[in-house]
Amino acid sequence: MTNADLPRLTHTFAIWREAQDTRIRTRLGGIYYLLAWLLTWLFSRAPGEMALSGVALTLFFCAMLGLRLVHKLPAHHGEAELRGWVDRHWSLILITSLGWGLVHAWAWSDLQFEPSRLIATLSTVAFSTAMAFNFPMRKARGIGAILLLYLPGLVVLGLQWQSQSAILITLAFYLSYLLLALNRSHREYHATLTLEQQLLDQRERYDLLSRTDSLTQLGNRLQFNSLFPAMVASVQRQGSPLSLVLLDIDFFKRINDEYGHAVGDLCLHAFAERMRLVFRRDSDALLRLGGEEFGVLMIDTPLEQARELAEVFLRDLDSNGLDIPGQRHLPLTASLGLGSYDAAQDASAEAFFKRVDDALYRAKEQGRDRLVMAI
Repeated sequence: MTNADLPRLTHTFAIWREAQDTRIRTRLGGIYYLLAWLLTWLFSRAPGEMALSGVALTLFFCAMLGLRLVHKLPAHHGEAELRGWVDRHWSLILITSLGWGLVHAWAWSDLQFEPSRLIATLSTVAFSTAMAFNFPMRKARGIGAILLLYLPGLVVLGLQWQSQSAILITLAFYLSYLLLALNRSHREYHATLTLEQQLLDQRERYDLLSRTDSLTQLGNRLQFNSLFPAMVASVQRQGSPLSLVLLDIDFFKRINDEYGHAVGDLCLHAFAERMRLVFRRDSDALLRLGGEEFGVLMIDTPLEQARELAEVFLRDLDSNGLDIPGQRHLPLTASLGLGSYDAAQDASAEAFFKRVDDALYRAKEQGRDRLVMAI
């Protein structure tokens, strides 16, 4: 299992994990119902006399096995889809349990099965034990499946109390143990699930921290290096526009030298806040690429629309500068390079970035405080 397999929303994780566990554990058990029935039938006194019933039940358990195997998990790991899958799969489990419970009851009510009753009973014990320990995700459904496996046979044994009381009492005691074991397995399963969720939450927090610039709370260079190639690959497939703005604060070294690095940090934070005011669409990815250099990735944004936003930011910064908390107002300008992905020019994400970076370099060369378009 890779990280990409995990659902991104932690509230979906519990049902996703349950679906995965159910899918894995149900595949092993399905074939044993079929084998148990074949042994019970073929070791009866006269299997040929029950050929019609034997074949019918064989087809039934084959069908249940086949339905388990072909019932694939949904491609989309949405909560509603996963819950629907789990509900449908539990229906298969419960129907199979009822089918075997009736087989066990038949074995004890028909003398033809006297030689193979032990097979049926041991199979019932095995199936119910597996249910208690392998399917504790839903306690009520687990109890229901165990009762479906057990109760039909217990009813028949109860009707034969004088001759079968020892077996009936033994199975009843074991049933009580299984119900207690299922309850314990249920608690342990959900305790483990809670721990997994906590670890997933912690990992996501660490991942977010590793991809977030601690000073500005924008994405950092690591985030950019991950996001940018993926966005370029997406627009190469789909043909949608992708624009990139690179921003560099002019003469930032002077701010650090004149006011100190503490004020410089406040300036970087205020600059990031100003970016958020202008590039505020949900689809805009705002990043600090390092030092005083920033970037904005704008998916589904044509070049002209990106240019308008970049010019609004440049004019606003040029006119208003930055208000630094606890400090006087700082006049500030920035140099910007802007480009939109062009399949004819950009053979790769690196080529696209270089075109925009070259435009930023020209903006600095031409006197700063300006926007230069990539060519």
